[in-house]
Amino acid sequence: MKLTITIGLLLIGHFTFGQDRIQKIDSLLNSLYSKEKINGNFLIAEKGKVIYSHSFGLANETTKEKLNENSIFELASCSKQFTAMGIMILKEKGKLNLDDDIKKYLPELSFYKGITIRNLLNHTGGLPDYMQLMDSLFDKSKIATNKDIINIFSTHQPKIVFEPNTKWEYSNTGYALLASIIEKISGLTYADYLNKAIFQPLKMKNTFVYTRRLSPKKIDNYAFGYVYSDSLKKYVLPDELKETKMVIWLDGIVGDGTVNSTVKDLLIWDRALYANKLLTKEGMKAVFEVATLKDGAKRNYGFGWGIEDNADFGKIANHSGGWPGYVAFIERHITNDKTIIILQNHNNVTIPSKSIRSILYNKPLPVQKIRKEISITTEELQKFVGTYEVEKDFEIKISLDKDQLFSQLTGQNTFPIFVESEMLFFYKVVDAQIQFEKNEKGEISNLFLLQNGNKIEAKRTK
Repeated sequence: MKLTITIGLLLIGHFTFGQDRIQKIDSLLNSLYSKEKINGNFLIAEKGKVIYSHSFGLANETTKEKLNENSIFELASCSKQFTAMGIMILKEKGKLNLDDDIKKYLPELSFYKGITIRNLLNHTGGLPDYMQLMDSLFDKSKIATNKDIINIFSTHQPKIVFEPNTKWEYSNTGYALLASIIEKISGLTYADYLNKAIFQPLKMKNTFVYTRRLSPKKIDNYAFGYVYSDSLKKYVLPDELKETKMVIWLDGIVGDGTVNSTVKDLLIWDRALYANKLLTKEGMKAVFEVATLKDGAKRNYGFGWGIEDNADFGKIANHSGGWPGYVAFIERHITNDKTIIILQNHNNVTIPSKSIRSILYNKPLPVQKIRKEISITTEELQKFVGTYEVEKDFEIKISLDKDQLFSQLTGQNTFPIFVESEMLFFYKVVDAQIQFEKNEKGEISNLFLLQNGNKIEAKRTK
């Protein structure tokens, strides 16, 4: 999936009041790097001026090539902002309307009623997740493309998850279909269209769509993405592990991911959005307006951007992205014109954006809540042991070693969890909790991962 759940380990160093902001940021990041909690490129700007830029770690574990400011990373779900911009450019050229039904451009999906381009842009379409469907229906000896998504949906006609515009649910399916709509209208491939409409005009010379397994080519200064293997005790390419082999057979899907870029090019992108270089002022305003549901409720997502109105920091647009081996993040402080860009090529890393925010605004660093640990018997702990499925190929495994319970998310390291109450456990390495639930028989049936205001459910499978 192009947005993965990442338990970010927020380990804050100690700073003296005499340090300036840049020194504090550098101290924070070097502290995290020394603890192997970051591996990538960080760029911070104010009003377009770079105030901090640094590379941490390797671009290639085999050759030991180091990262540099021109290293090229997979953006994962940060690609969505480019897909959305591509649609908006077509809209301003009169090629489509945001409230057009998708069946106008994708007649194969005409059995879906009332889903609009706008719904796809702001995740209110209610379409099921294509990765779950393809995991069971697609021939994994091949590499899937967007046409395969449309063919599988057309053949099996899976039911919608909810009626369009009645709920908000993050949808990779919607953005893959937007890419197909771009191709249908423009007559170009998604890659060629973005290059012609966005990357070339903005002179983003190191930004492009790249499907590395479907269409391999040599790219200089490429940051290969690595996942940590507990069994091998080292970082390896995700292609080598069974649990992350989806990077191969899903490699041809575009729209929800596959844009590759550098921190320097993403700053060019950031400046272009302020200058309305690609859209009119009205068009840009629409990109950063939050979604409105049928009942009038607002959801904090625009077109390819999460939107936040923060009492301390003003209006912020940001997006994160995760794909085995990569963690990306871009944040634009629209009110105060500050930019945070983070591109990383290890899976088990933190995104210390909240700490960087606080330093930029001379605010106290966020403090992890202190939770009180209680003891329960080993027999009681045993009841929680099992595998809990978030979705196909993404699980949370709960294990017991002696009298200590551990949690492991697919593709990530194992971390101990501690008892806070009868059904509630917490991590000490990050401000996150696991809440277990029982069914009517009194058996542990599911859990919720609680972090940063998010509540992610996983159902017990064994």
